[in-house]
Amino acid sequence: MDKIIINGSKRLNGEITVQGAKNSVLPILVAALLVDGVSIIHNCPMLSDVDATVTILEYLGCKVEREGHTISVDSTDIKRYDVPDNLMREMRSSIVFLGGILGRMGKAVLSTPGGCEIGLRPIDLHLSSIEQLGVNFKTDGGFIDCSVGEKGLTGTKITLSFPSVGATENIILAAVLAHGTTVINNAAREPEISDLADFLNRCGAKIHGAGDSTVTVEGVKRLTSTEHTVIPDRIAASTYMIAGAITNGKICLKDIIPSHIGPTIQPLREAGCDIAVSGRWVCLSSPPRLKRIRMIRTMPYPGFPTDVQAQMMALTTVADGTSVIVENIFESRFKHIGELLRFGAKISAEGRMAVVEGVKHLNGANVKATDLRGGSAMILAGLCAHGATQITEIHHIDRGYEEPEKILESLGADIKRVKEDAKTEQSERGTQ
Repeated sequence: MDKIIINGSKRLNGEITVQGAKNSVLPILVAALLVDGVSIIHNCPMLSDVDATVTILEYLGCKVEREGHTISVDSTDIKRYDVPDNLMREMRSSIVFLGGILGRMGKAVLSTPGGCEIGLRPIDLHLSSIEQLGVNFKTDGGFIDCSVGEKGLTGTKITLSFPSVGATENIILAAVLAHGTTVINNAAREPEISDLADFLNRCGAKIHGAGDSTVTVEGVKRLTSTEHTVIPDRIAASTYMIAGAITNGKICLKDIIPSHIGPTIQPLREAGCDIAVSGRWVCLSSPPRLKRIRMIRTMPYPGFPTDVQAQMMALTTVADGTSVIVENIFESRFKHIGELLRFGAKISAEGRMAVVEGVKHLNGANVKATDLRGGSAMILAGLCAHGATQITEIHHIDRGYEEPEKILESLGADIKRVKEDAKTEQSERGTQ
């Protein structure tokens, strides 16, 4: 098992290139199931979630090759339509295989997904939407058995009760090869939806309106081979901007899409950071003492992302004044609060609201990554804390960040990844 050790209070300075978007590459890899030929996908980050997706693709019969940050998927010989329970449980977003397998095979057998325990992610919205396309399904013992009716997948109008990213992706994946036209109302607007549509359109799909609340998918008979470059990861970009801010540093992010991180830029400016945007560059300079952020409310895009809530909470622990954070997306996404308290943070929470009273400084602590984004919050707290911080259970972090310790070290952080046997780690956690 690995852990991360940080000696804090080092001001970050420099420039970095942000990895490809985790939340784009996963559905795009699934979309390769629908292609008649080989898909070549560039800018794929080296993450455990990507590894898990590749494993499922190979299980289904795809030939997958990886060279650096490029993955090629040949789905010519796909024969299976089931995904074993142990593979589905590797990540929360594995449910997106539902639309991909149905679109290719006309049937699918999946179990409910696993991943971070940040709250319920009900799949009823996915199932009710897919059902409207002509899919019959039954659930039994945590498994979903789906099959396409006699008429095949057939386009229709679907109105989502909530702009779910996963449900929107599943509908698109199932609809691209369906008969007729599908219209998705109240669709998710995240940039990753647009990236998925761009990939599929390159393959010959006819998807219009991706990135807006209404998406239209005209079914086509086949998709052909293409190459595609995944967009930069807006969540990773936001995390590294906060790293610069929380350490009173100056950092620049290059080759990113600034409009994607606009919801993060606004509260950072409220905290007193000077942020300059030019082309595909964003540069941040942090003040000697951050100011409070009056209110942060997580919302679907283009609102403030739930995936940056934990990181921004870490920042507010050392801001001057009291900040309020409201989590509107997941009901159990405050698990990182208990770990932040170990640093000496002052946070009180009730329901979906947390009140953070900023302190002058945090002190290093032994903590664990409670989930993916909670783990990145531990890194941020450790970067600005006085003394040493040890973070365990970092497999959560590896799901979404490619070698964050190396990126932060290049900016001047005193951070390293070390291996430790499970017995020693358990003993240390037991003495805290």
